[in-house]
Amino acid sequence: MGTIPTIEELDRRFAIAGIAHAVAGNGGLPKVRITTPEAEAEMYLHGAQVTSWKPTGEEEVIFLSKHSHWQDGNAIRGGIPICFPWFRAKADDANAPAHGFVRTKAWQLDSVTQTARVVTVSMSTKSDEGTKRWLPADFSLVHRVTFGDELKLELAVTNTGTTSLRFEEALHTYHRVGHIEAVRLRGLDGVSYLDNAESNRQKTQRGDVLMTKKTDNAYLNTQLALEVLDPELHRRIRIAKENSFTTVVWNPWGEGAKSLPDLGDDEWRQMACAEPSNVLGFAVDLAPGRQHTMSATIRVEDL
Repeated sequence: MGTIPTIEELDRRFAIAGIAHAVAGNGGLPKVRITTPEAEAEMYLHGAQVTSWKPTGEEEVIFLSKHSHWQDGNAIRGGIPICFPWFRAKADDANAPAHGFVRTKAWQLDSVTQTARVVTVSMSTKSDEGTKRWLPADFSLVHRVTFGDELKLELAVTNTGTTSLRFEEALHTYHRVGHIEAVRLRGLDGVSYLDNAESNRQKTQRGDVLMTKKTDNAYLNTQLALEVLDPELHRRIRIAKENSFTTVVWNPWGEGAKSLPDLGDDEWRQMACAEPSNVLGFAVDLAPGRQHTMSATIRVEDL
C-alpha cells in the first residue's frame, strides 16, 4: 500500500493556478476548491463528494448541513454522497453501513483538468480488504465531475472480478431550496413509485411531487429529466440523467430530522433530495470486465 499524499503534495501535483487547488477542508479533510468565471465549487476526497456548486450570479445550489460530521468513517450530511453498492439498508445484513461504504472512504485524486471554461475533477476507489467484509467482489469506481455553468456527474463502475457483480447506486443529491413546502418537483407525472414511508406501498404519481410530510419515494422505470421548482429562490433546478432508471425523492421532515444527529432540527426545510439512481429491482448486473456509467447533469434557470 502506498503512502497517503499530504494536502500540500496534492496541490503541487494537481493545482491549476488561480483556478483549482487542493486545500484543507472541514475537519482537516482534503478537498479541491474551484474558482472559475463560471462557478465556485468544492469536492472532498472523503467519499469523492461534491459539497458546493455555485454558478456565477446564483445562490448556492447544494445543501450542506451545519451539523455534519467531518471525520473518517462518517458520511458528510448534504452535498452529493455516492451510494454504492447498496441503497438504504443492506438487505441481508442489518449491521452493514447504510447506503454502502464508498461515501465514508477516502478516494484517490486522479486528475484536475481545465478545458475552455470548465474544470473536471476525477477521483477513484476500488475494492480492498475493508470492502470485502461487506461485499466479496472486485470492482473499481471513478467519479468524474465537471464544474461550470452546469454540473455534470459521471459515476463509472468496472467489474474487475471474475463473477457477475450486482449493485445499487445513487447520486444522493441534496438540493438547497428556499422552503421545502413551497417546492414542486416536476417530471414524474404518471410514474409508478414505492413509498418507503408507507412500507414500500406502490403508488402512481399524479401531477407534480409536493413534499408536505416525510417523503421517501423510489420512482421506478423512469429516465425522465426532473425539475425542482423553487418559488422562494426564484429558480428552477433541472436534473437530466443517463443510464439511470430510478429516481429517489427524499426529505425526512421534522420528526425524521430530530433522529439524525448530523442534521439541525430545522435544516430539513432548506433541502430537497432528488437522486438519479438504479435501486431495488433496477439494480445493475455487471459482467466481469464490463463497465457501467451513470451520469447526471444539473442546470439552474430563472423561474
